[in-house]
Amino acid sequence: MSSGLSPIEYEITSEIDSNQLMEFNREIAKEVRLSGSAEELRAFEYAKRTLESFGLSTKLTFHDAYISIPGPARLVAGNQEIACITHSMAPSTDVDGLKGTAVYIGEFSEEKLKLVDGRIAVVESIALPEILLQLEASKAIGAIFINGPYTHEMIVSTVWGSPSEENIDSIPKIPVISINNENGTTLKSLINQGENNVEIYARVDTKWIKTPTLTAEIRGNEEADHFVLFSGHIDSWHYGAMDNGSANATMIEAARVLSKFQKNMKRSLRFAFWSGHSHGRYSGSQNYCDSHWEEIHENCVMHFYVDSVGGKGATILSESNCMAETKEIAAEYVWKIAEQTFIGSRYGRYADQSFWGAGVPSLFMGMSEQPISDDPNSKMVFELFKGQKAGGFGWWWHTVEDTIDKIDPVNLKRDCEIYALSIYKVLTEPIVPINQVAAVKELKKLVGEYWAISSGHIDLDLTQNRLCHLETLLKEIYQHKTMDTLQKEDLKELNQGLIQISRILVPLNYVENDIFDHDPANKSCPIPALSSIRKMSEVEKNSHEFHLIQTSLRRKINKVNYSLKRAIDQTEALRLLVKEVQIK
Repeated sequence: MSSGLSPIEYEITSEIDSNQLMEFNREIAKEVRLSGSAEELRAFEYAKRTLESFGLSTKLTFHDAYISIPGPARLVAGNQEIACITHSMAPSTDVDGLKGTAVYIGEFSEEKLKLVDGRIAVVESIALPEILLQLEASKAIGAIFINGPYTHEMIVSTVWGSPSEENIDSIPKIPVISINNENGTTLKSLINQGENNVEIYARVDTKWIKTPTLTAEIRGNEEADHFVLFSGHIDSWHYGAMDNGSANATMIEAARVLSKFQKNMKRSLRFAFWSGHSHGRYSGSQNYCDSHWEEIHENCVMHFYVDSVGGKGATILSESNCMAETKEIAAEYVWKIAEQTFIGSRYGRYADQSFWGAGVPSLFMGMSEQPISDDPNSKMVFELFKGQKAGGFGWWWHTVEDTIDKIDPVNLKRDCEIYALSIYKVLTEPIVPINQVAAVKELKKLVGEYWAISSGHIDLDLTQNRLCHLETLLKEIYQHKTMDTLQKEDLKELNQGLIQISRILVPLNYVENDIFDHDPANKSCPIPALSSIRKMSEVEKNSHEFHLIQTSLRRKINKVNYSLKRAIDQTEALRLLVKEVQIK
């Protein structure tokens, strides 16, 4: 299905071959690809050879990463041994295991945390790091998660990428295992009968090892230093045919097809294949950002991330991740290819989004999702991913069932088409299609919401005034940006200016800490500098805590306001550029 494709867009989609995609997918997913393993390296080398066969220049490099591979795990309750798995970044038990009293708390809630002190908490959930953090803070000595019909592999640390001396203490300290529903029923029955003394044995191999990164590039012709980054991870849980073999196939096929249109590209396209996504909490992209920060900050136009595409039954394409400033691109091609109205979803802290500190706008995480249903197999996955209509990537996500039979060739081609056309647009449009007006409108809306919550205890008048002024300036620029008035050198200057505005607005909207650091993989709030307004609204007015928060907020508002002043100064310079061109 397609609607209103231009001749060149139709030509690109016609070149994309479902058989070729499936061949790439099968080859990548023929082995289990643990981070840093020989099997993973073979997949990297296959991708490298294949990309080179299309004429791309490639580079395979290695770096030290903190990688955690789950090993054997056992759970003993009431003299019964219960099958279980452990998780990346959880600690190993000693040879005698962890012995303790299990307490069943059901679905997680903060009210139930008082039950876990000195006990092993049993929770109905996929093993989520944010839950584990709260259990650990409440002095639980261990955690057992009941995942659903299948156990789901997870990484239970919130540390983004390889740890540093500043955050190494945030690595989990209590043993963690997961069991399926059937075994969960057995465990709950034993607990109800008073047989609640359990033993956990778990081995997790966590250490610094060498892991690969593969990059490849198609050079642009006019602004070649400016590049679009298209990335995805190769490492996998089990065979990972969908997560992430289908995404790797999409990247390889996009390289094959788009290389044929290199003569049209104004900007360069850089592919990056990561290790350490599944077993290192995005250590590959984290290391790449840290090692190339200035180049990314100065020249990366946009980051497209791809994960778990082409699944069977994945019919919802309207809710993939986007930023306000990149949403229009997604909306255009989701409609043209799938005839679905794109609503998009705001990013959380996941999916190798290691480049927000460098100020890079992002588009997509996955593409297509399963519709929400009453399927009991999917209940836990839905709880984790559900949106308005979309319910995540499928019940087999992060399980032994993620095999090639879960891939639909028609859906895989469809998803690849949307990625390829979206990327091509950013590579070839004379003016980079970053809608900074939309970015500012979102910030205005968010600041308005914070102001309402603050009940007048914080002054955001200057913040809103500067956002309004910035919006007016940007609208004036966008109304006058035409090919008839801007020559190549002027276009380059305009594009550089638009990119520099992203370097201010993206961190303002998405980054809590230093732009050279990486925020943890926690649930994040929009405009993090203002997020403590919510906390201030919940404490007693004029209390000690109220004044502490208020004092901190004043400084953070100064940071927000100064960032907006810098964005206004940058935009004023672009407005002068446009006016000068018009006078000429």
